[in-house]
Amino acid sequence: MDLALEEAEGAGELGEVPIGAVIVGPDGAVLARAGNRTLAARDPTAHAELLAIRQACARLGSERLVACDLYVTLEPCAMCAAAISFARIRRLYFGAPDPKGGAVEHGPRFFQQPTCHHAPEIIGGVGEARAAALLKSFFAARR
Repeated sequence: MDLALEEAEGAGELGEVPIGAVIVGPDGAVLARAGNRTLAARDPTAHAELLAIRQACARLGSERLVACDLYVTLEPCAMCAAAISFARIRRLYFGAPDPKGGAVEHGPRFFQQPTCHHAPEIIGGVGEARAAALLKSFFAARR
């Protein structure tokens, strides 16, 4: 999670919402790391999770990340939860909960839906205080 938090900090320094993601392979090696880039890429889908999933898939030469774990600093939205499911990620670790936009423990609770093809093991609250502080300071500076 420390690497994901570093990615979040980097995203925040670029004016992006400070969210970071890291994907770790079955051997513990980091396969991908990314921070939000929606503004820089002018792409509403350039969330940290999606960028990391794309990188890890390219690196492995597969659309499946079956034995891989994703660390992300904020509870994923519905779009990212769907991508996590489609990629067959083994475990999802996230930092801060997102009562407004999250889709894992809040909102649609994507992985609990009968239409969900694959649900990862979910571990929330990892690095929560630091992740929440990054987001709070980012949005406070914009108000």
